[in-house]
Amino acid sequence: MWPFPEPRPLWRRGEAVAARHLRWKGFRILARNARFGHNEVDLIARDGDTIVFVEVRTRASAEPMPPEDSITYPKRRHLRAAARMWLSRQPDPEQYFRFDVVGVVMPEHGKPQIAHYPDAFRMDE
Repeated sequence: MWPFPEPRPLWRRGEAVAARHLRWKGFRILARNARFGHNEVDLIARDGDTIVFVEVRTRASAEPMPPEDSITYPKRRHLRAAARMWLSRQPDPEQYFRFDVVGVVMPEHGKPQIAHYPDAFRMDE
């Protein structure tokens, strides 16, 4: 409602926290919310010479399970399809890449808790 801005959804704030965390670790963010048909990747980043496809999971609490544990097989399949499409459009489609997961718990009060899992799953799993 005017004059107050609409608060950003929890998932959007979590992605911003994850992107900031990855930049702090030396990653370069190449794309956010990259869409490829019905498939989407939250963040695409570069870590040295590696392309990193990042799925960000954000929750207000780690109960009943940490956010990173909520990535299902169908979601991994969609991420793999998006990665294939992105890589096919690059000058070097054989470039090394990996899939990372970032779990963000955003409590109502206090700092976000961030868990980064590099190479969380493979293309062929």
